[in-house]
Amino acid sequence: MERDRRLALVAAVAIIVASVATIFFAPSSTTIPIPEPSTGGSSGNSTGGISSGIKVVAENLDVPWAIDVAQDGRLFFTERSGAIRVVAANGTLLSDPAAYINVAQEGEAGLLGLALHPGFMQNHLLYIYQTYTNGTAVFNKVVMLTEKDSKIIDSRVVLDGIPASDRNDGGRIRFGPDGKLYIATGDAKQPELAQDAGSLAGKILRINPDGSIPDDNPFAGSPVYSYGHRNVQGLAWDAQGSRMYATDHGESGNDEINLIKPGENYGWPIEQCDATRFEKPVACFNPAIAPAGMAVAHSDKLGYEGDLLVASLKAMQLRKVDLSDNTAINVLTSYGRIRDVVEAPDGTLYVLTSNRDGRAIPNPGDDKILHIQAP
Repeated sequence: MERDRRLALVAAVAIIVASVATIFFAPSSTTIPIPEPSTGGSSGNSTGGISSGIKVVAENLDVPWAIDVAQDGRLFFTERSGAIRVVAANGTLLSDPAAYINVAQEGEAGLLGLALHPGFMQNHLLYIYQTYTNGTAVFNKVVMLTEKDSKIIDSRVVLDGIPASDRNDGGRIRFGPDGKLYIATGDAKQPELAQDAGSLAGKILRINPDGSIPDDNPFAGSPVYSYGHRNVQGLAWDAQGSRMYATDHGESGNDEINLIKPGENYGWPIEQCDATRFEKPVACFNPAIAPAGMAVAHSDKLGYEGDLLVASLKAMQLRKVDLSDNTAINVLTSYGRIRDVVEAPDGTLYVLTSNRDGRAIPNPGDDKILHIQAP
């Protein structure tokens, strides 16, 4: 009850403050400089200098947004226009999608996140985050799907009513080490909603796989796990499962990596980067890099064990971020905008490019799934 009252009080105060003025703070000492690309033409998407350890698994894709890897070697990924697609264990992209999802696609909305259930090989469940319209308004929802022979055969909505817009929809979903489904939402271009205790916008949400609310959520009866976010695009946990990280887009610069704590407020739209009243980010990026999907390497196969790997859209890089000394190095350049990264069970990485999303000039073959097999 005390935490419920605290959330309501902070939300009420924050909404009043936000309605009067939005305070933007300069970047702090946590600002991480952007590594320069090592190669690449004007689009940042040339193929010069590409390591032989990088293989193109699939190409000519339609804005791939999220990817996950099954224990049997299959890759499941979404295309923003509405297709769920599968790469077979032998590396062949199946010509027929697993399903076409009817989505409201405008701007950055559409079919976004995807996550396989931890018990996917037994229960064949996967989850998606999609934008839809009910005829009068647009919303986001999370749907549980059942797969058989790389086809979707059943579906059930597990969370609905998430505010939507043509931008700032969040959309990343991931299962945590605790077996709960975590859902990143955006403020839907209404910043005050991030501080509104009654809204699902501008939050990280946590639910059981069946859509029910976990008993140990920080606010009783609510899926809200943390709040005060603008547009969370990446979620990841360390190998011990004790630290959860999220990437968040700032309005103009001030992109953040946050260490997520249950029940805490991350300040948007009142504070960014140099937070004094709310949770302070562990890293801040100025100018903007538009951080997207993220992973913490649990294997040392590529030499990245324990490192934070962050996909970057605007900076067009996959980078390794060292939070101990606020430094970053490039892991991948020359492929343009990078949307998502996931570590496979064998310790290699799969990466999605996003050059057909309306913010880049695509090269022949875009968009692609890349397999990083060697550093």
